[in-house]
Amino acid sequence: MFQWLQKMLSGSEPAAAPAPKSEPPPSYREARPAVAPAVNPVRSAYPGVSFDQRDNVNAAYLNWLFGSSGESDLDTSDAENQVLEALATILKTQQSGAALVRRLPGLIPQLLQSLRSDNFSGAQLSRTISSDVVLLSAVIRLANTSYVGNGASITSVEHAVMLIGQEGLRHLITSVAFRPIIDMNSGHYTRTLAPRIWDQSERSAVANRMLAEEFGVDPFEAFLAGLVQHVGLIVTLRIMDQVDKEGKSIGSEMFCARLIQDARTLTCSIGREWNFPDSVVMGIGEQAGVRKGVPISAMGRLLTQSDYLSKVRILVEHELLGKADPALFKGLSPATMHCYQQLDAVADDSVAPDPQSAAAS
Repeated sequence: MFQWLQKMLSGSEPAAAPAPKSEPPPSYREARPAVAPAVNPVRSAYPGVSFDQRDNVNAAYLNWLFGSSGESDLDTSDAENQVLEALATILKTQQSGAALVRRLPGLIPQLLQSLRSDNFSGAQLSRTISSDVVLLSAVIRLANTSYVGNGASITSVEHAVMLIGQEGLRHLITSVAFRPIIDMNSGHYTRTLAPRIWDQSERSAVANRMLAEEFGVDPFEAFLAGLVQHVGLIVTLRIMDQVDKEGKSIGSEMFCARLIQDARTLTCSIGREWNFPDSVVMGIGEQAGVRKGVPISAMGRLLTQSDYLSKVRILVEHELLGKADPALFKGLSPATMHCYQQLDAVADDSVAPDPQSAAAS
């Protein structure tokens, strides 16, 4: 899937005739190293966030996500054990994780094909976008967010397309392609947690794209890694809905620690099935086992930083952390602080509802 997606996002057509005696162009995976460099060649004067900073923010975020009290509990409930056992079974039997995630909608390949050329037709693209209400609303919303003028709202999709530009549309359409569809009749955990998880994933993706050059990684791969890093967790919400229909027995500290680690393993499995770059899969997998003194890839370090920034931003917005607390931003570079300021809240409709379910309700 990623090879197809990368091809659509390449932004250029192959040359009409190759140079004499030249070899055919390598595939995407052949053109990049199989393993990302473990250490960034450029040493920064800013060490980044510490383990204590990350642990404190992760704990506060999970308490907010699950609506728990934050009291330490070393035991897991029967419902939590059932969820963990079901997730372990999926991982152990190598069940197709990708089969648990919705496929790309048919409209997306058509749009990405249109964006391959630098001379794409704005009018034709606008007509295609207008046929999908979710994508249309996302394009209009992004255009109005980016627009700086006399305060008038942008309601024309043609105007929005030209304002956002080709590169902006590539990232927006990729984001919509992987956005989870929420069945309005879903259980408590999917309805409540999925929008929150996706919000944090989108902010991580934006931060990854902004900081990619500083970490020496490909901007599109960084953006993609931020978007899909919690796919396994979103899939697991369905299991939680089935096990705990009342939405009251899940969210202990011990459960969350095990869930996050196993869910990331499932995400990596899905990423390999979709043929994502090794750097993306590796970076996501490294988040589950970061240890002091153990070097990780550039993508892994970027994901660690963007994950922290997005969680802090969310917690500050919900007044669960002090926005002026200097301990939150210790070790961050000026560029990272600028990135943090850009991670504004996304609209409440960022997670698309299931059209069929919405029509039936």
